[in-house]
Amino acid sequence: MMSGKLYGLGLGPGDPELVTLKAYRILREAPVIAWPAPDTGPSFARSIAAPHLPGGQTEIPIVVPMRTERFPARDVYDKASVEIAAHLDAGRDVAVLCEGDPFFYGSFMYLFERLVPHYDTEVVPGVSSMMAAASAAGRPLAARNDVLTVVPGPLDDAELTNRFNAADALAIIKIGRHFKRLRSLIEKMNLLPHAIYAERVSLGSERLMPLADVPEDTAPYFSMILIYKGGEDWIHALPGSKP
Repeated sequence: MMSGKLYGLGLGPGDPELVTLKAYRILREAPVIAWPAPDTGPSFARSIAAPHLPGGQTEIPIVVPMRTERFPARDVYDKASVEIAAHLDAGRDVAVLCEGDPFFYGSFMYLFERLVPHYDTEVVPGVSSMMAAASAAGRPLAARNDVLTVVPGPLDDAELTNRFNAADALAIIKIGRHFKRLRSLIEKMNLLPHAIYAERVSLGSERLMPLADVPEDTAPYFSMILIYKGGEDWIHALPGSKP
């Protein structure tokens, strides 16, 4: 028997209508789906896919503890790979659901590296939250020969300063508990007039506002800061911006 095919499906930032036609077709056809899940609460990836699922599929939740401290992630992906491989060996296709894009800070890459040497694999790209945030804000992410830099918030201030100085446009991700420190650094570097805050983009709870207007000192996981140097005129056009 031929083995099944492994798919990594990018589902976009949250709105089920932003799922690509290709991902939709595979969601409808795959006999097995696997999806990342926190140890408490629902899976965001599965909630995006839910309106498109036909029902009756075998489901594999991949439980990844949401902790600030380190946990044995390798064991989680090793176990999930064994379970997925058993279905592939039996000739069943498996679609792994991924919010955003599978290869843009996506957890699918850890399954990919374990399984791709042994199974036919296809990665279906998804709409990135960066693009969705820029579209929702109605402002360019970058233009012409601008250098766009994606920066993880946990980097230290010295590294962040170097990255901020070198880029024409920035997408700062993984801001969470680093939010207060990041905003302070952005203000210190006189970039606050150019910065917007985006939270839960494309969902009903979406928030978009100038970074200077955000009252909180922390941010949820699904949030980011976009900076486009010279783009303060776009900031004032945001809904809810202070005059």
